Amino acid sequence: MSFYQTLQNDTASAREYLLSAPIIAACQRGEIDQQTYIAFLTEAFYHVRHTVPLLMATGGRLGQEYEWVRGALAEYIEEEYGHQEWILNDIRFCGGDAEAVRHGTPSLPIELMVAFLYDQIQRGNPMGFFGMVQVLEGTSVAIALTVADQLKSGLGLPPQAMSYLSSHGALDQEHLKFFASLMDKVTSPADQAAIVHSANVVYRLYGDMLRTLA
Repeated sequence: MSFYQTLQNDTASAREYLLSAPIIAACQRGEIDQQTYIAFLTEAFYHVRHTVPLLMATGGRLGQEYEWVRGALAEYIEEEYGHQEWILNDIRFCGGDAEAVRHGTPSLPIELMVAFLYDQIQRGNPMGFFGMVQVLEGTSVAIALTVADQLKSGLGLPPQAMSYLSSHGALDQEHLKFFASLMDKVTSPADQAAIVHSANVVYRLYGDMLRTLA
């Protein structure tokens, strides 16, 4: 069995916890109001603004034998740079206060999620960072485009208010293929264990965040 498939299997329970958050079903039914959508975007901003710094920190902590990983991280940085500003623009188009969000603070689950990832990189195994990639890219492929379509029809929002969801639902389909091929090159049991552990933790904390929106 490939490691990517093992990763899928070993995180199935935690992934189901995230996907069973009531807010996801409500979004898919079109039963969400604009303030809840802004609240989601707000929490997204608070972790997305750390994506590039986390990628950079991971690359800096890897040894020479991980040069093949560092190349992949460089590609991710190029793709992900500036996406937090997309989220703030979405908030503006929804009538939210983007600058207040920029200078605000996240919910406890997102605060803990970001802190956990930095800790894994600095104190644990930096390869654990890819657990977050498993969660966020896999989740966006699974739900982002469906939710964006429902928001467009249910709330009548213009495309400019959904750039983060719409772009990531499509973009991350390609990212997920790249991620799967990258994970199948990970052969170290310690690295594999770190990635599975991080994914399970991030699934749980992200699911906790979604439950604060209900």
